Amino acid sequence: MNGTYDVAICGAGIAGVAAAYYLSVEHRVSRVCIIDAGDPLSLTSDKSTECYRNWWPGPGTAMVEMSNRSIDLLESIADATDNRIAMSRRGYAFATADPRTVNTLRAQAVDAAARGAGPFREHGSAMHSDYFAHPSEGWRNLPEGIDLLTDPALIQQHFPALTDSACGLLHVRRCGWVSAQQLGAWMLEEARAHGVTFISGAMSAVNRAGGRVNAVTVQRGDGTTTELGVGALVLAPGPHLASVARLLDLELPVTCECHVKVGLRDTLNAFPADAPLLSWCDPVRLPWSGEERDALAADAESRYLLETFPPGVHGRPMGRSGHHYAWMLWTYDLADSEPTFPIEWDPHMPEIIIRGLSAMLPGMRGYFDPLPRTLVDGGYYCKTPENRPLVGPLPVDGAFVNAAYSGYGIMTSCAGGELLANHLTGSALPDYADALLPSRYDDPTYLDQFGDARNAGQI
Repeated sequence: MNGTYDVAICGAGIAGVAAAYYLSVEHRVSRVCIIDAGDPLSLTSDKSTECYRNWWPGPGTAMVEMSNRSIDLLESIADATDNRIAMSRRGYAFATADPRTVNTLRAQAVDAAARGAGPFREHGSAMHSDYFAHPSEGWRNLPEGIDLLTDPALIQQHFPALTDSACGLLHVRRCGWVSAQQLGAWMLEEARAHGVTFISGAMSAVNRAGGRVNAVTVQRGDGTTTELGVGALVLAPGPHLASVARLLDLELPVTCECHVKVGLRDTLNAFPADAPLLSWCDPVRLPWSGEERDALAADAESRYLLETFPPGVHGRPMGRSGHHYAWMLWTYDLADSEPTFPIEWDPHMPEIIIRGLSAMLPGMRGYFDPLPRTLVDGGYYCKTPENRPLVGPLPVDGAFVNAAYSGYGIMTSCAGGELLANHLTGSALPDYADALLPSRYDDPTYLDQFGDARNAGQI
């Protein structure tokens, strides 16, 4: 063998880097390596919308507790680095023009408050409201919990860019965004300073002689291979989890979905630079002129653009006013897929999202004709059936997993890395640890409690 490591981590995305950080910096595990054929933080971690939230459905409180812990850790990093990670806590705002949806939002807020997201407050009058408006910068000393605004005048007062048809707005407060690249880069720098080694290559085999993981084979770009002795192996390969787990003869219950985001230079300030993340809760029929509708209807391949699209078009601003971008997302056409790179996407997607977002932000209509130049990128959500991560030991001695973070890898990476390190070092575990164990699927009735929850917590 050409090297011996206490822990080898397969995958240099945010989950793998966070695991390396907490093992080396917090637990002083001395010989840790990260194995990846690509550059660190380059496959999907740099395609993130970079947001965080403590807004989660049940059952149970595990995901809220994990998210609250991760946000605590993010805030401590922001404090320790003079906010190198550009943490900002403007919240997530969910808006609707349907009074029936207001009732749904209210019920979701009451439920979230009971699960630990913070207190629920309802504001029904612009004249007598103690609603606390979000600041454009900072994260300290801000309200927690959830505010529901049900007076259209109050909504317009604080969110004037929204359509005046909005009759309800749910503002979840312990939410915001960070710089994913700066967060990952800082953790990687600290980990390397504590002895973590990056090994460029693909893990191609796992040696389990003697009944436990004891070595891994790394195939380098030039075709040569190296066998590394390891005391433990952590799988954190992002969308490649299923194929990497097969090196251990394991079939993990995960699938992948392709998610793409669209960015444009918002010269019209249609998506205000000081806004929180904004999401539209109503179905949308894309606005077209009569001539455009006739042309689309005449073409079988474009006729779908006349159909009703699902709720959930959303986005956030990035940058300062006058120089900012709007990042926009809409999961209107999801399907399981094998991860392939480079990613291909619907060529109509930028226009679909811009037109869809105009239902919530009428100023976006200014971009209809001509359509502006847009930036498009994305990655894959690696998901379990109930959309919760896999963190902890695998049914192979010496093997662990820290993966299946779907679309919330950046925001929960700190708590996930900490939890993985605690598992591996035999340290005390938080209350939410059992809910994330891979062994939870050993109970044949486990998934019954979730119902149709594959997209639970997905935004």
